[in-house]
Amino acid sequence: MAISVILDTDIGFDVDDVWAMAFLLKCPELNIKLITTTTGDTIYRARLVAKLLEIAGRTDIPIGIGIPLDHNALTHAAWLGDYALSDYQGHVFLDGVGAICDTIEASPTPVKVIGIGPLPNIAAALYRQPSITDKADFIGMHGSLRRGYLGAPKPMREFNVKQHALACKAVFEAPWHKTITPLDTCGTVMLAGDRFQRVAASKDPLTQAVIANHLGWAKAVADWPLLKTLDPTKQSSILYDIVAIYLAFSQQFLTMETLPITITEDGKSMIDNAGDAVACATDWQNQNAFLDFVAERLA
Repeated sequence: MAISVILDTDIGFDVDDVWAMAFLLKCPELNIKLITTTTGDTIYRARLVAKLLEIAGRTDIPIGIGIPLDHNALTHAAWLGDYALSDYQGHVFLDGVGAICDTIEASPTPVKVIGIGPLPNIAAALYRQPSITDKADFIGMHGSLRRGYLGAPKPMREFNVKQHALACKAVFEAPWHKTITPLDTCGTVMLAGDRFQRVAASKDPLTQAVIANHLGWAKAVADWPLLKTLDPTKQSSILYDIVAIYLAFSQQFLTMETLPITITEDGKSMIDNAGDAVACATDWQNQNAFLDFVAERLA
């Protein structure tokens, strides 16, 4: 039986969420019950989710509009065009937080809540209905334990944690099973060479939409210092979020450690004996096999 999942995403800024959502849609191991949008312009993000779901032929999946906090550049606006939420044939919940609570409570089987952005929606759901931890696990792309961005040999304040550290802290302190991919593992995931070309050459409409978003995003953020050396016709960006999707159904290619993790108010994720136990993907057993697997699914 497929595993029931909810995806909470800040899709529409960094392009890795688009890649992750497409990978999720191509994983038959997972039964997508709901996709919610978090932080920034959550209606813009929901429009992007809706258009991708329509292309994938998955308008059976409901969308929840989350809490609109902060400001992010709308880096996918050109691809999104004038697509409106009213164009979506599926159900759209204006109260995404309530939709998270209701979906978990109504599910006949346990639900895995996958967070691939900052966590105000999930923290709010826990505050509104604490009992959801009895029927759900949390999986996230969060933190930096021993290595930082681009494989730096020291931990750093990771975006999804520091952006709303108190919300992240609440999620990590809640009494549910928690699994994360910190920067230690997800921070070096990229498709390049033959793997990228196989995906780019795919005739699948959803995969074509991913590549179009990837190229449009690269043009929109061409002034980002870290992207000066990126050739978007030959490689993806760093696909942080895709590892969290994989962890919802497998840990085969990863080294897992159960560690006590504390989230500080200033946005650090620390191994600390006072912290809650978290299953952490701290290293790769076979990253090449994982990248082959991802490329095969997307292509």
